[in-house]
Amino acid sequence: MSNLFCLLTPEKDSVPLKSIDAQLEVKDHVATLVSTLNFENKEDKPLETVFVFPLPGDAAVCHFSAQIGETHIVAEVMDRQQARQVYDDALSSGQKVFVLEESDESPDIFSLTVGSLPPGESASIRLEYVTELAVQADDGLRFCLPVVLNPRYQPRGSEGPSVQVTSVPASLVPYSLSFSARVSSPHPVSKIESSCPLEPLQYLNADQTQATVKLATGHKFDRDVELLIYYKDAHRPSAVVEAGQVSAKPGTLMGDPAVMVSLYPEFPESVTSNFTSCGEFVFLLDRSGSMDFPTYCGSRQSRIASAKDTLMLLLKSLPMGCYFNIYGFGDSYEQVFPKSAKYNQKNLKRAVKKVEEMGADLGGSEILEPLRQIYRQPCIPKHPRQLFIFTDGEVNYTKAVLDEVKEHSEFHRCFSFGIGEGASSELINGMAREGGGHAQFIVGKERMQPKVMQSLRFALQPLVTDISLSWDLPEGVSVTTLSLPLTALFQGQRSLIFAQLTGECSEAADGCLTVRFTTAGHPCQNQLHFSLQPACDLDFDQKEDMPFARSSIHRLAARTLIRSLEQEQREHGKPEEIEKVVDLSVQSGVSSIFTAFIAVNKSNGEPVQGPLIYRENPTYMPLLRGGLIDLMFDDSWGEKNIFRRICSSIRKRTSASKFGKACKNNLFSASSFKKNQSESIENRGDCEPTEPARDPLLELVSLQDASGCWLLDPCLAAALGKSIEELVKTRPSSAKRKVWGTILALIWLHGHQKDVKVEWELLAMKAASWLRAEKAVGVTVCVEAGNVLLGCNVTTDALGL
Repeated sequence: MSNLFCLLTPEKDSVPLKSIDAQLEVKDHVATLVSTLNFENKEDKPLETVFVFPLPGDAAVCHFSAQIGETHIVAEVMDRQQARQVYDDALSSGQKVFVLEESDESPDIFSLTVGSLPPGESASIRLEYVTELAVQADDGLRFCLPVVLNPRYQPRGSEGPSVQVTSVPASLVPYSLSFSARVSSPHPVSKIESSCPLEPLQYLNADQTQATVKLATGHKFDRDVELLIYYKDAHRPSAVVEAGQVSAKPGTLMGDPAVMVSLYPEFPESVTSNFTSCGEFVFLLDRSGSMDFPTYCGSRQSRIASAKDTLMLLLKSLPMGCYFNIYGFGDSYEQVFPKSAKYNQKNLKRAVKKVEEMGADLGGSEILEPLRQIYRQPCIPKHPRQLFIFTDGEVNYTKAVLDEVKEHSEFHRCFSFGIGEGASSELINGMAREGGGHAQFIVGKERMQPKVMQSLRFALQPLVTDISLSWDLPEGVSVTTLSLPLTALFQGQRSLIFAQLTGECSEAADGCLTVRFTTAGHPCQNQLHFSLQPACDLDFDQKEDMPFARSSIHRLAARTLIRSLEQEQREHGKPEEIEKVVDLSVQSGVSSIFTAFIAVNKSNGEPVQGPLIYRENPTYMPLLRGGLIDLMFDDSWGEKNIFRRICSSIRKRTSASKFGKACKNNLFSASSFKKNQSESIENRGDCEPTEPARDPLLELVSLQDASGCWLLDPCLAAALGKSIEELVKTRPSSAKRKVWGTILALIWLHGHQKDVKVEWELLAMKAASWLRAEKAVGVTVCVEAGNVLLGCNVTTDALGL
């Protein structure tokens, strides 16, 4: 990246982007966002400006328009090369022109170019996209408006363009953000939460199925805007049919009705009540410099420390009889064992020691090589491979990573975790999608542990195979499934299916979707009956400012099909696939890597005299720890030495030509660095992580043996807040030392850590299983004595004994 660490101040260059207004409309599980970006040219010459920004990786960008004075221009979608030619022609003739396109390497990064904006003139850009809301571990639906764009690491020697971004400290972002959301659902809205300050939730009707909420003023751009929406009784399968567009040709995707099916598969109780004890669990941990950031501004814990704590919970929760290994990656990678090792106390002790020694000290984020090393290892018979990836998602070659995961999808399941603000949604969601697993994001003050333990529960569920769909529709109606074939199903986890319905039927007609699959040798079948009558858009018909929201399901279906065709083209390189993508993108108005949105105001154009002024609109990005930020705040270094070190660091990360160009354009200098350094220090506040005292839960968990038991020793006594003498003195005479220690640990967990049960439930089940295998006598007496000692009131049944 040529300007990854360049800090442009308002005094040095005027910045044309002034404000962003974002309006969110949520309809059950689907969200439509309309963003208005307001630009103003305060230069004395015509201006060309570029704004690079993130969007959700699974978003369908479906509308782009510009307002210049009284003139309103709606962009059209066209072939990207053609759009660039139109842009150049319009720019040279003095016409106002706007182009929006997504990154070749990462579909969650977009660039907006505003061309030939005359001096003193303003322009408003309207951007609209549709996205589906992901279900979280606590059943909340997550919407994220990315405003933090992390640096995307590109490995040494790799080819292809990197994302060009200018970064500034959060306090110096020179534009404002306003955000409001309107939620509608058949289910009552129980609450809406956010990591950002919100104004109070307001209900719009008596049954609380509609509500609005706004972002409090003064957003600091130091975190993404995340909403967690909770519905009552929302955990049900459903199907929504959306009518085709009247203006579109029948028989096409946009002209025919489309259906979106939300599946919550039900498994036999005999399967869900028992977790598998086999499997190969491989943990891949990001140890790049950016993992040394705090988990959120003001946190006392770094991302790497949180990930290490979570990894220890995972290790302690693994079942006896499985295999495991741990990899850490940065510029290079390290692994704990040469190959996956048998899960026993000796290997667990070695692994825990290695995890405790890990730091964010491996440089960049080259994830491809460790992935390839993992995939090169032969699979262990009767032990399905489960891959857990922890990263802050700062990778610039997303598609190459996803292609690698997809190539080996038959041999493993991939569970991915995006840590911190700005993690690439395309990378995190894509790895889970291609690997048949599940994705989770951990932002703000969220604890990583409950989300990761939910994914471990999914991984311990028996593998689901032979998944098939069959549709039962009235005569004369046919269906085309647009979604990729389902490769994974998990108990309690939603799966979305999009399909196109062709033909005519009566208004009262119904359809039926049957999902068949096999798990743990059991053939299973789930059915969903639904009406073929198109659903009324919840209040969208009355909203003139969001006309495109009426086709939200069609746009998501088109995006699903476009991504599938793009992937086929990458794999097979067929030109006809590009034509299909371009045709579908133009027909549906949804962006793709082969198309771009372009809007041209063709009136009153005059040839530009002299060069245009070029401006990049800065985006907030945190500077990398372990590299520049450590130098910036090290008082032992003089100012000139710091600057020389920073220049040296930039030289190592960029090509000579890009570095020279940045120097020539005076994008950074010792004087500007001094000013930005002082501004960064001033605004840095309490964002520096310091190691907090260890969590009492983690302290107890760290003492558990691989088999599930706890030893009766001084360490256990300290974790329970007692002395070893008290534990020995109160031990019933019939109880063995390990049995007594294990029962005490279980009582403490159930009595004092009930609120975070999801984090320790699996390792407690393992402990209870060990006690049953020991055929311990006098369990009831031990539980009664343990309750007295620890001040609890836990029953034997609650302990699973």
